[in-house]
Amino acid sequence: MSKFDFRKSIEACASYYGEEADDVRNYMNEGQEVALSLPNRGPIRFNEDGTLHQGIADAYSQYGFYVFEGVIDESELTDIEEDIADMRSRLPSHPGSEVDSNGRPAIGVGSKAPGLNWSKPLSDPLGGSELANGRHQVKLKELNAADDAPESTPFILLGSLRFSEAALRTYGHPELLKVAASINGEDFAPFNESLFIKDAGVGAAVSWHQDGDTYWGHSDFDENIHGFNFMVQLYGSSPVNGVWVLPGTHKLGKIDIKNLVLESGCERLKGAVPIVCAPGDAVICNRQLVHGSFANTGFEPRLTVNFGFHKRSSVLDVEGAGIHCPAAVYDQEVIRERSKVIGYAIDARQQKYPDEEPYDYKPFAESGEQYLWTPEAKASLKDYNIYDLSI
Repeated sequence: MSKFDFRKSIEACASYYGEEADDVRNYMNEGQEVALSLPNRGPIRFNEDGTLHQGIADAYSQYGFYVFEGVIDESELTDIEEDIADMRSRLPSHPGSEVDSNGRPAIGVGSKAPGLNWSKPLSDPLGGSELANGRHQVKLKELNAADDAPESTPFILLGSLRFSEAALRTYGHPELLKVAASINGEDFAPFNESLFIKDAGVGAAVSWHQDGDTYWGHSDFDENIHGFNFMVQLYGSSPVNGVWVLPGTHKLGKIDIKNLVLESGCERLKGAVPIVCAPGDAVICNRQLVHGSFANTGFEPRLTVNFGFHKRSSVLDVEGAGIHCPAAVYDQEVIRERSKVIGYAIDARQQKYPDEEPYDYKPFAESGEQYLWTPEAKASLKDYNIYDLSI
């Protein structure tokens, strides 16, 4: 079987849509075919001077996303999987609970920073709401889960680096950080980190949207001004469980998504393609790209280790969008405080992989700051994501 053979899940997905089944099946299959034909996937490559290979940079600029294949090896994937399994066993037993399913204090309890978001199985909890400044303009179709499905299922875990050392080490991956420097400059700044949990048969939809609030219509607007996200895939992603994107829309400014739905005649936007990945692939996705995901009615789970970065010029002395960080303006001290996790991640990775050349983060190299991953450092991350730099 091909690593991208998702026929059974596509058939299962179509069966949820009744009279629309044929349309859904065709949309999924045709979208995958187009996605795999695009020239925007392959291993990470760099020029001799250490910058991102020009062919990759050009493809990313054209389409707004690129699939870096085979970034995370099998051993590291196993570490992530084991770590996430342990972490999930310590999640609250249900929304509002302060204990896990074994009666232990649940992770995140007592935190000031946002943590776990829940959803009803196969729902669209964000679509059509005012959450995240109303960026999810339309609600995707909500489907009926199996009779034995739970009332609520984990959806998004924010501030994930405080809960998973394996995710922290992936955050410090030297080649991914080199990519970040090539696109956002060597003084790039962090955005936020999360785990997207799309369990098979229950995973919620994420309505079509563009990330970003600050620079729509701004005189400084450009295709990279709201930053990007890396999406590291633990199990891979398919047309059924994965993110769909509308290539090239990251260059067009703020888009009327309600109108796109009207023009398409339904929620399946014309021209959109799925981001199809194998386990260990890492996607770079421009935050301005129109993107979303349907409810996971297939057989494959998706677990995405998600983390993003900004150009420093996009956040320095800029008023926040009011979604994450409580600071009114992101000054040097706020950015420095939020950037500590980069230093901890680099050292945590170096401790695990001593033969790997670690990334040298320019702001710390210039200031002489050193961050060592210790039990004290781990404790200091309790509410680190309260300073997520949202623009």
